Amino acid sequence: MQKKTPDYDNVFKTMKCKRRRLFISVINDMFGTDYSTDTEVEVLPSEGYLTENETADGSKHIEEQISDFLMKIGGEVYLLECQSYDDGSMAVRIAEYAFIAARQSASWDNGHAVIPMPRFSVICVKKTDRTPTMTKITFTFPDGKRIDYESANVILEEFTKEYIIEKRLFPYIPFYIARYEKEITSEGSIEDAVKDLEYFRDEMLRLHKEGALSDGEIVDLMGFVNTIVTHITNGNKNEERLVNIMGGTVIETESEKLIRQGMQQGVQEGIYQGRVQMIIEMSQDAGLDDTAILKKLQDKAGLSLDQAAAYLENYGRQPA
Repeated sequence: MQKKTPDYDNVFKTMKCKRRRLFISVINDMFGTDYSTDTEVEVLPSEGYLTENETADGSKHIEEQISDFLMKIGGEVYLLECQSYDDGSMAVRIAEYAFIAARQSASWDNGHAVIPMPRFSVICVKKTDRTPTMTKITFTFPDGKRIDYESANVILEEFTKEYIIEKRLFPYIPFYIARYEKEITSEGSIEDAVKDLEYFRDEMLRLHKEGALSDGEIVDLMGFVNTIVTHITNGNKNEERLVNIMGGTVIETESEKLIRQGMQQGVQEGIYQGRVQMIIEMSQDAGLDDTAILKKLQDKAGLSLDQAAAYLENYGRQPA
């Protein structure tokens, strides 16, 4: 039985908020579009939906679901949903999300409304015998008419690492390791997982050098990979080896490691400042107060207290 977990969904949602540009190639690959990677991407507000779910003891409870990804490129709206376990209610949820998204761009006059439905796709992180290749919603009407609203699912286990790199499908990289979950959790052979992670690390470094990935993008992607790795390993003997492929340790995030190394290796001051800014932003997002952030800057970036305070004043968000 697959474990229901928010970790995959959280990584997906964080990527879409922080690294929306990386999803342009994903949209192109899904729907056969040809947007350039500098096309403006708008992330539309996600809304909550109340759905009934079954608990382990068979009882029912109501909980809120959040749509993973509504984005707008040009005049087109896309709905992407990340799915880490088989869920028979997915088609119903997609219908809910799609109607809410359509409402934002609906037009109407007296007695007539036009509701444009968004393009959608479900991204299946894992695959079982029950994982559907399509998500299909059939609308039926009192006069007998039926309209199918459907889209092919993206099943990540069917993607090769070479194809992901060739097509620049960077948001898929953190989830690639999920195909080795059984081997990793049972503490069996993880050599294939190691080789694949090393491949992605080397290719991301190459593409960063060529300018296809920015400093922040490669830092975050490596951090997202390690988030998924540490979730799957859950502290077992494979964790340290797998995490160290991308760099850092479980405690030290990839961005923090690069900031510390940046000072030691004498990287350009502009890049260093950008990475210090990232630590400040991540710390504030995590709810740390100024005292804790100053200490983190001193410990992780090697700054003096005065230097840390100056960075925090320049780059920190002021309380509302």
